Parts: sequence; C-alpha cells; structure tokens
Amino acid sequence: MDTVCYVLFPTQLSVADAALKKRLKEILIQATGLNLTPHEIGDDTPLTKLGVDSMAALEVVVALETEFGVSITDMETGMKAFASINSLANFVEKNRT
Repeated sequence: MDTVCYVLFPTQLSVADAALKKRLKEILIQATGLNLTPHEIGDDTPLTKLGVDSMAALEVVVALETEFGVSITDMETGMKAFASINSLANFVEKNRT
C-alpha cells in the first residue's frame, strides 16, 4: 500500500492579508507621490527602489500608527520593516493592536 504524504509550508502572510498589502501600497503611493497603482508594486520590491526616503518613511510611520496602531520605535526595527511590502505587512500583523 502506498502512502501519500502532504507537506504544508507556512507562508509569510495568508491570502486574507492581500487587503493589508494593498492598503500598505496605497499608503506608500500617497507618501511618495508615485505614479503607480498598488498592483504595479511587487510585494518583495525593495522600498528604497520606489523612492522611499526619510520624509516618505515618516509619513508612512504616521499612517501606520494612525491606521493600525503600530509604531516603529527604533532605527533597526524600521530598517527591517521597510525592506519591502511583505516585511512591512509582517511587521503590521505582528504588532497591530
């Protein structure tokens, strides 16, 4: 008798979090003035390649605090969170109130 084994690999975020990623992209577009749609921003694209400078990052941080109740309190955390949309979404998911 053959045995079938299924291995499930957890993903960083579930499909339900697609709405969160879309909202983060909208916040990012507003903060940077990008002439893009959320669909045109890859989830793993480095945010620095999208023009996220210190001023845009500050706007995003304020939006995260206002909308999701999360705050970035130190530079190291901010650098990790702002690596990509995926990392930002992971940060929000882990820290939202």
